[in-house]
Amino acid sequence: MIDVEVFALRIAAALVLGALIGLERQWRQRASGLRTNALVATGAALFVLMSMGFVEDEASPTRVAAQVVSGIGFLGAGVILREGASIRGINTAATIWCAAAVGTLAGAGMYEVAAMGAAGVVLINVVLRPVARAIDRAPADEDSEVETLYRFRATCREPQEGHVRVLLVQALAGRGFTLRSVESEDLPGGDQVEVRAELLTMGRDDPRLEEAVNRLSLEPGVTAVRWEVTSATTQEI
Repeated sequence: MIDVEVFALRIAAALVLGALIGLERQWRQRASGLRTNALVATGAALFVLMSMGFVEDEASPTRVAAQVVSGIGFLGAGVILREGASIRGINTAATIWCAAAVGTLAGAGMYEVAAMGAAGVVLINVVLRPVARAIDRAPADEDSEVETLYRFRATCREPQEGHVRVLLVQALAGRGFTLRSVESEDLPGGDQVEVRAELLTMGRDDPRLEEAVNRLSLEPGVTAVRWEVTSATTQEI
């Protein structure tokens, strides 16, 4: 059986090291921050301590650690999101996985190794982040890895609504744009309809979108056409 003092020391070590890992994620305002990583590390330590504290059950700490590794995968999958053509949250999920490993080491009483592991995770997230960005950035086009969301609006008469929607798809098909959504809304006070669309592309391509907009503005029944950039963010940080 493990003494209460040793039990408390190992739990405290796991909590502090997990919080240290989560501090960087919280500072960058990620989905999994200070509390999540502290809880993951503390929970992993508790499972290991449970296996070591009940000798009469002959529970294997290594077997429990393997189950922690498997179980933490479900939690990590919950922070991975797909937005258009990009996938976000992989680094955060990997950080949670590492926090569980640090908590497992702390629960086993391997304080120095756990501390080195936590320091390594923080070092990777802080130091290697700008290095990875510098490698991924193409010299000829710094925006090639930037995901841009355009919002397009066209006002037309109600009979031309379907025609405008078809022209919109045709004008942008095969031009690097991903049509995220298309919807129409009747405008008050007449037979006017506003067609709204959201377009996603990697990098900014304002001239090509402007070309499509100019083409639509020449259509009979179209009274107004406008577009704007609503967001431009990197894929994964």
